[in-house]
Amino acid sequence: MVPLNPTTRSPRRDAIANALRADDSSARLRAALAVGSDPDPALVDVLVERCGVEPDFFVRDMLSWALTRLAPEVSLPRLRAELGSDRARARAQALHTLSKIGDRAAWPWITRDALRDADDEVARTAWRAAVVLVPEGERTALADELVGQLGRGDREVRLSLSRALVDLGDVAEPALARAATDPDPAVAEHARATELLLRDPESGFDAAVAEARRISALGPRRAAATPEPPGC
Repeated sequence: MVPLNPTTRSPRRDAIANALRADDSSARLRAALAVGSDPDPALVDVLVERCGVEPDFFVRDMLSWALTRLAPEVSLPRLRAELGSDRARARAQALHTLSKIGDRAAWPWITRDALRDADDEVARTAWRAAVVLVPEGERTALADELVGQLGRGDREVRLSLSRALVDLGDVAEPALARAATDPDPAVAEHARATELLLRDPESGFDAAVAEARRISALGPRRAAATPEPPGC
């Protein structure tokens, strides 16, 4: 638990810090809303600390919002330090908050280790943050890095990765085309599904996966010459 610095303590700050740690999630939500509505730099450590341990999704999101209300020079250094936390939730929430702040000065902090984090939720959040923060000249390299994660995880993880690649746009096409010929069928299928989503984002992930499986089963040439069954 991070206590308030004695030199910055006040009755209001102490009350908010205590409320952010209350047993009742509604009380924690109200406290996060209060500090976001009236930003106080002295509460940055408490906000970040709570992000890393808060069990309620809505409270965590409000804590992140409160951090976006602070000046970047106050919030960014503290969030950067949190990226090295041993707690997966702390790393994920710091990445999420950086994406919400949207300051591209944080781009160098989205490291390869973050993009490949062993924890799926941290990796998914890193992919989203990277797409938000990446400079124009780094987009192709980011696409190459993300394509290296194709085939990872369950449906939700794969959907997150496909969305990140689709959000990068045309720069992802060459890397996806290479991955579509990968000897690992899970990688090739995921690459083809993502290619289909890139061409038609409205088609839906499950439909794209089904079509990618059909292409894998028939081969690209036969699939192109064979119409889909009615109702597909």
